Amino acid sequence: MSTRLSFQTKFAYGVGELGTAIPIGLAIFYLLFFLTEVVGLSPTLAGTVLLIGRVWDAVNDPIIGWLSDRTQTRWGRRYPWLVLGALPLGFFTFMLWIVPPLQSQASLFVYYVLMAVGGYAAFSVIILPMVAIATELTPDYDERTSIMSVRSAANIIGSVVGLVMAQIIFALVENTRRQYMILGGVSAIVIVVTIAVCVVGTYGQYRPVMRQQPELSPHPMGRQLRKVFANRAFRWVMGLYLCSWVGVQVTAAMLPFFVTEWMHLGEQHFTQMAIAVQGSSVAMIPFWLWVTKRTSKQTVYYAGAPLALIGVCILGLVQPGQIVVMYLIGVVIGAGLSTFYLVPFAMLPDVIDDEELRTGERQEGIFISLMVFLQKVGVAIAIFLSGWMLDWAGQTGPDGRLLIIRLLASALPSLLICGGIYCVYRYPLTRRAHHRIRLQLERNRKQP
Repeated sequence: MSTRLSFQTKFAYGVGELGTAIPIGLAIFYLLFFLTEVVGLSPTLAGTVLLIGRVWDAVNDPIIGWLSDRTQTRWGRRYPWLVLGALPLGFFTFMLWIVPPLQSQASLFVYYVLMAVGGYAAFSVIILPMVAIATELTPDYDERTSIMSVRSAANIIGSVVGLVMAQIIFALVENTRRQYMILGGVSAIVIVVTIAVCVVGTYGQYRPVMRQQPELSPHPMGRQLRKVFANRAFRWVMGLYLCSWVGVQVTAAMLPFFVTEWMHLGEQHFTQMAIAVQGSSVAMIPFWLWVTKRTSKQTVYYAGAPLALIGVCILGLVQPGQIVVMYLIGVVIGAGLSTFYLVPFAMLPDVIDDEELRTGERQEGIFISLMVFLQKVGVAIAIFLSGWMLDWAGQTGPDGRLLIIRLLASALPSLLICGGIYCVYRYPLTRRAHHRIRLQLERNRKQP
């Protein structure tokens, strides 16, 4: 089996990731507005729809990860999930963006809960095996970082493509309900086509992997979860992922309030600020990949995280009228943010190798699902606390509210980024340590 990944494999994998990033990006930016302003659900019911979807999404991740690890077919463990999940994901994506002929708030609420639950379940069926495939395609330290950089860039680009696609449809179509129906239909088609490209384009590289996979663990899921948490390297990667992404999500959640209430700018500046951050992040990924190949994953995070840290610290000090400074800070934050996309998931395959050496079992699905599960729970808690603090600050007057907005956008993420740097410092799997693990695994596999 070649340890090098062809351009075709990387491109096809990136296309699949881009396709899955589009519906999530659209849901983040537009779904709450659609449910309240277009469908007519009350804000409380609309928020409850999103909450139920997220809770179900977090709960089913470990289950799907565990099941995908235990799947045995002639096509391997992962690809049947992609093939079977593509059409359901496209279906629920389309149905989520139409307005059904229902009159009561209760019936509309039930409809969108069902669509959200089905959509999030179908998304997990696709995304967890897809990430697992990236960890299995090659054992090479640098090639794994390369494929994860493709994944990171595709996720960022996918969110931007979704926004651009929505703006084009909104400009061409006048009827609001029809706008969102077309948006859902186009998204559904993109999902099915891109997943098909991913399957066809990567399967040739993956096929030799199936002959080298260790035996499935006979243990039930509860015991497997305890074993995974017992892995010290995984605990530090998990801490890194939580600190990095909870901090980022808190800043993202506060950015609309910061731009409109503190900076006194129109909503278009929020979108432009988000594009500045995301664009800078995408542009820096090739550079960080180049640095990784010459140093290590830890070194890249040590270089990138301080940029994000400096950016969010200065963001809290920006004054109204300093628009250019705000955008420059967005670029700096994005440059560091790209390492948050890249490093944790690039470290995860090394952790999985370490677990195989210790236990003889390889469980990509359950490792990845736990990372995603804990990230979702952490973000949900952070956003809830941020909302609670904003409500509390509203009782102290306008000045108190503005102070809380600035602190949540700046001080809290800064502390979390510092926590991420500490987790990287404690992470034990250096490039040299991983090389020793790979050598020992190869010797073990050659033994009769």
